[in-house]
Amino acid sequence: MLATRAANGHKPRVIAHRLSRLGSFVSARPMWIAPVAGAIGATGFQPLEAWPFTLLAIGWLMAATRNANGWRHAALIGWLWGVGHFTAGNNWIATAFTYQAKMPAWLGGIAVVLLSLYLAIFPALAALAARAVARRRTARPALAHALAFAGAWIVTEWIRGWLFTGFPWNPLGAVTLGGFGRPGLARILPWTGTYALSGLVVLLSAAWLAGWRKTQDRHFPAAAALFAIPGALMLLPLGGDSHQGKLPFTLVQPDIPQDEIDDPTKYEEQFRRIARLTLPRKPGEHRLVLWPESAIPDYLRTGYPAYFYEETTYAADPVLARERIGRVIGPGSLLLTGSVDLAMKQGAVIGAWNVVSAIDPSGAFRGSYAKAHLVPYGEYLPMRSLLAPLGLSRLVAGSLDFFPGPGPKTIDFGRIADGGWGRIGFQICYEIVFSGEVVDEADRPDFLFNPSNDGWFGAWGPPQHLAQARMRAIEEGLPILRATTTGISAVIDADGAVVSHIGRNAPGRIDGLVPPPHDPTLFSRLGNRLPLGWAIVLLVLSLVATRRRAR
Repeated sequence: MLATRAANGHKPRVIAHRLSRLGSFVSARPMWIAPVAGAIGATGFQPLEAWPFTLLAIGWLMAATRNANGWRHAALIGWLWGVGHFTAGNNWIATAFTYQAKMPAWLGGIAVVLLSLYLAIFPALAALAARAVARRRTARPALAHALAFAGAWIVTEWIRGWLFTGFPWNPLGAVTLGGFGRPGLARILPWTGTYALSGLVVLLSAAWLAGWRKTQDRHFPAAAALFAIPGALMLLPLGGDSHQGKLPFTLVQPDIPQDEIDDPTKYEEQFRRIARLTLPRKPGEHRLVLWPESAIPDYLRTGYPAYFYEETTYAADPVLARERIGRVIGPGSLLLTGSVDLAMKQGAVIGAWNVVSAIDPSGAFRGSYAKAHLVPYGEYLPMRSLLAPLGLSRLVAGSLDFFPGPGPKTIDFGRIADGGWGRIGFQICYEIVFSGEVVDEADRPDFLFNPSNDGWFGAWGPPQHLAQARMRAIEEGLPILRATTTGISAVIDADGAVVSHIGRNAPGRIDGLVPPPHDPTLFSRLGNRLPLGWAIVLLVLSLVATRRRAR
């Protein structure tokens, strides 16, 4: 028995010794480990949801940059970490290059790496800022550095969201989302905003890093607490109960493969497919019908040159095309569908708008919204005069660049209680990832419609896109309805829970009632001033911690 006790007492020391050796090996080779650690950190996003690896990877980044030999070394470690992180997390972008013929598909992998070389600047800046704020000798250097790193991460992630039109895809806070039915720690988004939630993830990583140090010092109870608390917070189901609304809807996912979507020989079959999924189940049914982006190839407005109508689904007549759509949805319905409007100047077509058009049963327009946040190299080619002669093109079919719309817009389609379809806000596809930019602050809608074409983006892009739509729902306290061509289509309530969905690569429809909104949240009132305020708090606390000098 004594031997057994001695052996059991020896086990923690053996574990601590082995962990210390592993830590020494990793810390001795930061330049080699950094991109690997960054890539591992990306596994916390959808579809893998391996959030413990994200916490470990962020913790390693904080330790490596704090212990670096000077600010240049710290910046390089942060940048290499970011290259691995963004290359792994954005690997879905390469898939888009397989659906166009003007550029070789292998260019997609190069494009992902080139984008990551730029995005990696932001973790490097966070590392530098944390060193600058917490550079003084203090009694609690790890605490001061962690607070500074979290505050700096909030600021740099916010800058990433708007600089050069912004690319806020996969904010670190996205790893806090639970499964479809439970938002998890992301439920606190109304009081933090996305970027401050990312700062909280950094602090949770810092707790694990502190726990690691406690194991090296053989303070095992403290280490256990430091490991357990972040894990418990990440696993805590914080979602509320879903409530039923009053507006009936039919949401359609036609499952049109991306390699067929621009094939004129497939247009009529595609229309019949979406029409079969849309037909009302009882005559005169009052409902809102939701079709995705790229749902129909028809130019629905009149006045364009004749050749633009020749390869559409209905005899080159936009009026007849709209009337046919009206017959499909039936009396009592209103359709919201993705479509394309052309920009004209002196009788010539000079560009296009990616729009959502509202069409009633008579085929008449009832309103429209034009996408504001366009995808560079997807919907327009920056510096076209320089890049086009080099053989580069945008990924969306056609040679016309898309023009941006004016921004978030709410259209009032009448009170639901009086037989209308409510006040609806719109965000087309990629627009939904921009925290704080999805709702007209002066004209709050009842819910958001987010049509999308996610068929470009392989297996990783669609679930990541859905996750970010859920974050917008929680932040704003608004339900979001997503209709996509190939999935994932979903109904998201105002707590971020996925009430119902259609998986990838499957045709289907969802019938139900639009979930009700919450009252305006703190984030909906303050926008990104809220997470920036949290950043200031963390940076000030770091400065306070640095004032406690080591003896």
